[in-house]
Amino acid sequence: MLDSRPIIPADVLIKGAHVLDPRTGIDEVLDVRIANGEIAEIGSGLRFDGEIIDGTGLHLFPGFVDPHVHLRVPGQEHKEDLETGTRSAAAGGFVAIVAQPNTTPTVDSAPILRSLREQARRDARIPVGFLASITVGLAGESLTEMAELRECGALGFTDDGKPVHRAGILRKALQYQKLVGGIIALHEEDPTLSGKGVMHEGVVSARLGLAGIPSISESTLIARDAAIARYEGGRIHIQHLSARESVEAIAEAKARGVQITCEASPHHLTLIDENVAEKLDTRLKMNPPLRTEDDRQALIQGLKDGTIDCIATDHAPHAREEKEVPFEQAPMGTTGLETAFAAVYTANILPLALIVEKLSAGAALMDLPTPEIAVGRAADLVLIDLNAEWEVGAQGYESRSENCCFAGRRLKGKVHTTIAAGGIVYRERVLNAV
Repeated sequence: MLDSRPIIPADVLIKGAHVLDPRTGIDEVLDVRIANGEIAEIGSGLRFDGEIIDGTGLHLFPGFVDPHVHLRVPGQEHKEDLETGTRSAAAGGFVAIVAQPNTTPTVDSAPILRSLREQARRDARIPVGFLASITVGLAGESLTEMAELRECGALGFTDDGKPVHRAGILRKALQYQKLVGGIIALHEEDPTLSGKGVMHEGVVSARLGLAGIPSISESTLIARDAAIARYEGGRIHIQHLSARESVEAIAEAKARGVQITCEASPHHLTLIDENVAEKLDTRLKMNPPLRTEDDRQALIQGLKDGTIDCIATDHAPHAREEKEVPFEQAPMGTTGLETAFAAVYTANILPLALIVEKLSAGAALMDLPTPEIAVGRAADLVLIDLNAEWEVGAQGYESRSENCCFAGRRLKGKVHTTIAAGGIVYRERVLNAV
């Protein structure tokens, strides 16, 4: 159910890197030999006649998997496309991503999904999967042909960008899920509460005179949908948590046995609404919005205690002219694939092993294989220089879009090499000084 253009299997020895895989328990300096795209040997003093990558001073991790990415295909290719989006992902250490269906037209029918998958087999640099929409045209009124879409390769369903505002529609979708399988991922926002808000509702929004989005617009819908999922015995995934109340709602649902998972994004883990007040930078405008320091700490604790299952970027590219308008008029969303690891690592909020685990945990939530560093497994790896400092955007982006909320910030941790589906898909660009 993942597609990409042909990836040439690698034959390479990564020598002397600090190998860290929290799932297999490896945490030491080792050599890793890859033969025909598979991990063939892990040990010390390995020899190889072919290409050798010097891993001295670098860390080798299982590759990252992002279950929440916007590639803007079809219909909005001026923002991003399959080639630029997957190139951006590879530059961020991602070995697989899952694209959302809120495109133009919406991915709500088998012909559109088939066309997308064919295009991915031509253009995508790393494997990419697709979610189809829950409702036709994201209108929230009638279900898509879920069985047909699953047969065509949809990993699951979401109306991301919009909530499923009618409880009866979600209940029916969960009933169909029992028959066809696949995850149901939910953007949780009560529009009667969020209204025309443009940032978090609180002291900062009041000071700036901007319409706010209260945190309960997210948490109340999570509670509702968790109750429906429990009643139907369905499986739901909550996208981009942003608030303490939401973390509490997830914890309560899990305690009741609801099949519920969730994600948090690097920007919600590292930035707050006070950052918006600094410059009114539209790159900091996203939905859900950046919230308070208390909310940020709740998300961090949720990752530590397991309430939050994974880190996902919600990579949302926009054209420059769309963001170069007054804050109130700008579209929601920030890019994030190229900065995900570095932003969280630099913030020093989580143990390194937990960052690695949570950045790849999205695979299992989408019913995809989780990358592991083990002999016999396909090589899905990322080699990172933890000591490398870099300014976001100083050398441009692999993404077509530049609306990154971390632009201009200095981060630590630079991707050196990414190996996805057994082949080398990214090598760090080095600009020679003139």
